[in-house]
Amino acid sequence: MAKITFIQPDGKQQVVQADKGLTVMEAAKKALVPGIEAECGGACACATCHVYVDPAWMQKVGKANEMEADMLDFAFDVRDESRLSCQIKVSDALEGLILRVPAKQF
Repeated sequence: MAKITFIQPDGKQQVVQADKGLTVMEAAKKALVPGIEAECGGACACATCHVYVDPAWMQKVGKANEMEADMLDFAFDVRDESRLSCQIKVSDALEGLILRVPAKQF
């Protein structure tokens, strides 16, 4: 398990215990994290699970692959730290991960 903190645009925080092997999106949906819509169910076919990775975590999370980067073109307010949470696998290395939820997904 890994503890992941989701920070809403208003600063409210929600800590989620995510099972290893799930995607961050799956853990967020299971915990009912507001703002993580995940309309495609994790198929990297929409951008409604968009998150901002805290800069301190960017190296551990890694950069988006080409398919994910193309899909991020459809997200609102894309930044250097943007990722689709459906493409981030939970592992022990992500213990303490901090993510920000965008003000809107689309």
